[in-house]
This record gives sequence, structure tokens and C-alpha cells, in this order.
Amino acid sequence: MAKITFQLNGKPVQLDTNPNRRLLDVLREDFSLTGVKEGCGEGECGACAVLMNHEIVNSCSVPIANVINKEIVTIEGFSQTHRYDILRNAFEEEGAVQCGFCTPGMMIASESLLNKNANPTEEEIKIGLSGNLCRCTGYNMIIKAIQRAVKDGDGTW
Repeated sequence: MAKITFQLNGKPVQLDTNPNRRLLDVLREDFSLTGVKEGCGEGECGACAVLMNHEIVNSCSVPIANVINKEIVTIEGFSQTHRYDILRNAFEEEGAVQCGFCTPGMMIASESLLNKNANPTEEEIKIGLSGNLCRCTGYNMIIKAIQRAVKDGDGTW
């Protein structure tokens, strides 16, 4: 057991746990943050994506020991922001959500992309989403949603 301290959705948290546990499991089991999903469990699908110090990571591949003194933002935390509202509205307007399983990871990937590049090209959007799999919607509507968010956000990122 180890004492793990980090910022979670803007609040300091601490827990005693096995340092080898996956961040995904800690978020879901210890903090009841079920927006992070386990899809592949291998870091390939993006369903478990979170922001760690503003960078996208797949929480299924991150040992909890690696988050000591870091800032973690899940979809639950991101959903409390104005930027999330812009993205959510764009995803809804463009029909970029179907079953919803990939949506939290797609939203986190979109925020990560727009945080680095406030006006990405279509190719840059594709690259920014390349770590996230969607089996229902396809990517065209998601790409259009991000483009719409850029336009509707009018300089937000």
C-alpha cells in the first residue's frame, strides 16, 4: 500500500492503495467516476481517456503511482466547463453521438486537441482523434462537430 496524492477534477485527493493499480480502476472503483470506460484494456480504444496535466492519456495504461502530484481531469470534471458545453452542443447538432460508449473519450480527445491547436485542419482533427475508436457514428460527424465547436466557440480555445 502507498499513499497516493493528486488533483482530481480540481480537488486534492488522497488514498492508500496498491501503487500498481490502474488509474482507470481507481477512478471507477474508488471515486465512482464511471464516465471513464474500459473498452480494450490495452490503451488502444480511447474509451478510458482522461487528461493528465492537460495531456490525453489512456487511464487503463497508467499505474496510479504515476499520477502522484499530477492533475487528472475526467469527463465528469470537464463537463463542468464552458468548453465542454460548446463541444457537447456541437456533437449533438452534428449527430456525432450514437451509442455513447466512445463519447467521453472523444470529448476528452477533442479538448486535448483544441487546447493545443485552437483551429485544426481536418487532417489535424483526424490525427487528434486517432487514439479513439468509434464503432457506431463513424468519424465524419465527429470531425464536423469539432469544426463546429471551433466556429461556435469563437476563440474559446
